[in-house]
Amino acid sequence: MAYRTIRRLRGFDYAGIHRYFLTWCTHARERLFEDADVVESVVGQILRTASSEHFSILAYCVMPDHVHLIVEGGDERADLRRFVQHAKQATGYAYRRRTSRRLWQRRYYERVIRDDEGTRAYVRYLLGNPVRAGLARVPRDYPFVGSGVWTIDELLAHG
Repeated sequence: MAYRTIRRLRGFDYAGIHRYFLTWCTHARERLFEDADVVESVVGQILRTASSEHFSILAYCVMPDHVHLIVEGGDERADLRRFVQHAKQATGYAYRRRTSRRLWQRRYYERVIRDDEGTRAYVRYLLGNPVRAGLARVPRDYPFVGSGVWTIDELLAHG
């Protein structure tokens, strides 16, 4: 499988109070997130890691073979690369202990979100993902969307 080079923004240090849209894909794009217990474990680890790394999870959507996250650094100590490394490591370790299998692809995709309108657009995209994939009729019906800071009603209002 050929990998594209992931380009990060030149001169941007990915630290501090910034918002990002992230996509992490499962190893070999396997459908590993169809079991609610697996999803709950992964989301719990991501939320705990975000807190310890000074990030808030504004929104998440766990699809069968990938995860979308909208995250926001809480202060100058928030380092996106460190958060991603630690979150993928913690979730991957827990998953491997449970299944003896690898969880994540090595790389990930990120977009820096520059303003509130951009955040709303990414929330709409994230919430619509399971609908577009035919997994739910409306976003509220999909069990694997949520937020570490907003209720589902607040999250839907942001979208």
